[in-house]
Amino acid sequence: MKTLKLKPTDKFIQAYYHDISQLQQLHFQHEGAVAPAFARLLHHCAKQVGLTLSEQYIMRLHGRNLRFDAAFVDEYNLIHGVWEAKDSQDNLDDEVKKKFKAGYPKFNIMFQSPRQLIIWQNGQEVFNSAIAQPAELVRALKLFFEYQPPDIEQWQDAVAEFQGEIPKLAQGLLERIHQEYRTNRRFREAFDGFGDLCRKALNPNLATAAIEEMLIQHLLTERIFRKVFDHPEFINRNVIASEIEQVITALTSPYFKRDDFLKRLDPFYLAIERNAAHIESFNEKQTFLNTVYERFFQGYSVKTADTHGIVYTPQPIVDFMVNSVDYLLEREFGRTLSSSGVEILDPFVGTGNFIVRLLRQIKRSQLPYKYAHEIGCNEVMLLPYYIASLNIEHEYYSLTETYQPFTGICFVDTFQLAEPLVLPIFSKENTARISAQRESPIFVVMGNPPYNAHQVNENDHNRNRKYPKLDKDIANSYAKASRASNKNQLSDPYVKAFRWASDRIGEEGVVAFVTNNSFIDGIAFDGMRKHLAQDFDVIYVLDLSGNVRKNPKLSGTTHNVFGIQVGVSVTFLIRRNSQQKPRQAQIYYARVDEWWRKKQKYDFLNQAVNIGGINWQVINPNSHYTWLTAGLSAEFETLLPMGDKTNKGLATVGAIFQNYSQGAGTARDAWVHNFDSAVLAQNVQRLIEIYNYELYRWHNRHDQTISLDDFVTNDDKKIKWSSRLKECLLSQQKAEFSTDKIRHSFYRPFCQQYLFFDSILNHRQSQLPKIFPTPATASENLAICVNSVGNNKPFHCLMVNQIPDLHLTGDSQCFPFYTYAEDGTQRQENITDWALRQYQRHYADPTITKWDIFYSIYAILHQPSYREKYAANLRRDLPHIPFVKDFRRYAELGRRLMELHVHYDNQPEYPLEWLENPAVPLNWREEQMKLSQGKGELVYNDFLTLRGIPAEAFQYRLGNRSALEWVIDQYQVHTDKRSGLTNDPNDLNDERAILRLVGQVITVSVETVKIIEMLTE
Repeated sequence: MKTLKLKPTDKFIQAYYHDISQLQQLHFQHEGAVAPAFARLLHHCAKQVGLTLSEQYIMRLHGRNLRFDAAFVDEYNLIHGVWEAKDSQDNLDDEVKKKFKAGYPKFNIMFQSPRQLIIWQNGQEVFNSAIAQPAELVRALKLFFEYQPPDIEQWQDAVAEFQGEIPKLAQGLLERIHQEYRTNRRFREAFDGFGDLCRKALNPNLATAAIEEMLIQHLLTERIFRKVFDHPEFINRNVIASEIEQVITALTSPYFKRDDFLKRLDPFYLAIERNAAHIESFNEKQTFLNTVYERFFQGYSVKTADTHGIVYTPQPIVDFMVNSVDYLLEREFGRTLSSSGVEILDPFVGTGNFIVRLLRQIKRSQLPYKYAHEIGCNEVMLLPYYIASLNIEHEYYSLTETYQPFTGICFVDTFQLAEPLVLPIFSKENTARISAQRESPIFVVMGNPPYNAHQVNENDHNRNRKYPKLDKDIANSYAKASRASNKNQLSDPYVKAFRWASDRIGEEGVVAFVTNNSFIDGIAFDGMRKHLAQDFDVIYVLDLSGNVRKNPKLSGTTHNVFGIQVGVSVTFLIRRNSQQKPRQAQIYYARVDEWWRKKQKYDFLNQAVNIGGINWQVINPNSHYTWLTAGLSAEFETLLPMGDKTNKGLATVGAIFQNYSQGAGTARDAWVHNFDSAVLAQNVQRLIEIYNYELYRWHNRHDQTISLDDFVTNDDKKIKWSSRLKECLLSQQKAEFSTDKIRHSFYRPFCQQYLFFDSILNHRQSQLPKIFPTPATASENLAICVNSVGNNKPFHCLMVNQIPDLHLTGDSQCFPFYTYAEDGTQRQENITDWALRQYQRHYADPTITKWDIFYSIYAILHQPSYREKYAANLRRDLPHIPFVKDFRRYAELGRRLMELHVHYDNQPEYPLEWLENPAVPLNWREEQMKLSQGKGELVYNDFLTLRGIPAEAFQYRLGNRSALEWVIDQYQVHTDKRSGLTNDPNDLNDERAILRLVGQVITVSVETVKIIEMLTE
């Protein structure tokens, strides 16, 4: 039941009457002048009840287009009511009669003038009164907005029931599939044959569960396409649906009736059909079903949606891109989208938005030929493929009044087309379509690639597919040319899309994509930017911003054009038929305001029409292929680099440190990290037992065709898989437990835990076995850890004398003083002789030692002016170190910082006032500490509160947190949701250890701030 919270004294009511009074004094009484005041009030009311006011709304009813001043639509684009505004001089009752005579609906319609308001609902007049008094206006508005049309009420009831029923029904179908597979030979043969087709067409590693899911999708949605789209021959005409239906026919034996099993969903199907029947516009019907489709995936198949990145492209973006491609074709090549020979491909068609819009752009005289021969698209997911087929065919029918099947759509993974192709791919007709597309000289590639880079958890088995050739092409181009240490982002499907499209269009053409915008300035994408500039002649990038992760003050649903968390951009790549190789692209960039809401961005695109309506900025990349160079200091490149990736590990390297390493990445922190060594040992022994058992089972299995993902246990409470652990299993590496592998580790700033340091159970150890190979090295070696290139946190660093975790300072890069052989022998200094000569020569001081250099670097990295001046550079590169005026002073201050940070647990406790709660027994155990609102007090537990925390304690920061806040965040009892493992920082042998640590870290913070204040240059 919707409730409108509105009173006569409400500020929006008062504002409306004030606006009307002002307009009357100015003698503005026509509809155009008075309607906006009421629209503002209606917008406020609609927002309260979860509706959107859509102005100048056109509804197709009884074959006619009816225009309303506004309609009020819900998230499914269903209309809850409409509004008609009239002039002050109009006779409202007469106007109502005229509108009804013209065919206007009576379901929930409001006729309004500044003096009077009339409402009809369900065929009856329910309100007709003057609204000079606010109380009457409020009564009318509550009546209008709280009313629920019967079909919509039934729909909402059905949706609520559907969301609860669909997982149960899907599970029931899954159980039935398993049962029939065991007992029904015909179904087993059909299922296995279909599975072979799927693996050949979509993914050779496709899990059986994914194939089962495809059958369930078809079973649950096939009726929607037949009934809602009025397409009874859908199954027979669609080449993929007919293939799947053969498997379904084998499944639905005499013992299993499809209609009987799905009878529980009849209320939902009927509600869909009733509401869709009210929608005569095919586009609105498609929008309605798009939302139903989204909710279907959210309710049943979240993992599939997450893997493929199901996001619908908003119409203003589609319009802008199609218009822009047409504009570019004419300007660059003297051709248009209608021209013969301009073959167009949407490689990730989704539900068909781009192709539908494209059909409207093409000249009617050219459309039949283009439709039959020069437009193609691909889709790898079943339901979007179905919807796209229907949408495209219907649009062609509406434009030509001729039904013609769309033979340009292929059910295939576009990226697989770059690989050696295994045939057949589903039906003969689908295979023929794919072969024809592969042989076509594509001139335009346009669309919205999938955006999801990787799955969250290996146990989920919905990770993205590997493509040997395409992945190798990226490795040899984008990745090879990148200076980044972590190149995981280059695995993102949208990056693959750029690489694939660059190779697909041939010697000339246009690529237009709407994608994640991280490639514009992300450090991992420097090689990608280099190759895009070499592969194309002109590049346009329109940055639509909206990255919530970079700017948490933004809202994905409010500011992002897709309603997602990552930023978005539209990119156009033009390749001319040129002899110049490599090319050197002209790059143009434009960016919308960071704070614009999505509607403002849509309006901007609509007003621009195409790229010709954008004010572009010319981009001149620097030597590192950085496009956006604002804030970067050129001087930074002249300073001494701490590390050089190109010559890493070589003694002659032109950098300060010969070698450096990322921190330890475990991929299973809950299993191999713990505050208690005994608990850690117990957890690891359980993990090893399960892993070794799975290793034994796999290498002694009878079914050699089964995939590893389908075979091993995925129980999160038993094991945590990662790609590395599976590699070890496949190569028959047995895990072994040893107490010698339990080491001390800096897990987070000022938080040490025990770590099971093992090459199998740690995902990546990097160079750490050569930096802290044995416990004894902790007594002599030190490492400066800085946040990695591309990290979004403010630059920070921390010196440690134990194994650092990968995320110690934000994907840490660690520069040690010593390196060793992996058995702890062959110790050698890691600062290069080259660097020592640079320092001794510059300062004219042959007594400078490598320890002096090491400590001076640590001091410089803390200097506020250094961090501020080179902030932009430090986000894109490892630190470069300047020479300073008083080197000896910096070396001494750096040594003092080392003593504070490495030996923080030896520092005196800062004197704090203890406030004991007399109503609670003495207790030193803490579960989760909390700061007071003003941060002057720390609630340690119910028994004890600490008062008198100095402001300086929060001035020493490592990233986005102060040192004290890191301690508060890490020293709490935590139970991992997936594994159920608990990590408890309380030490039974030293009950006041955490309390003591709080005081020590405050001391460290206060003293660090004092030293930093001395670091002025």
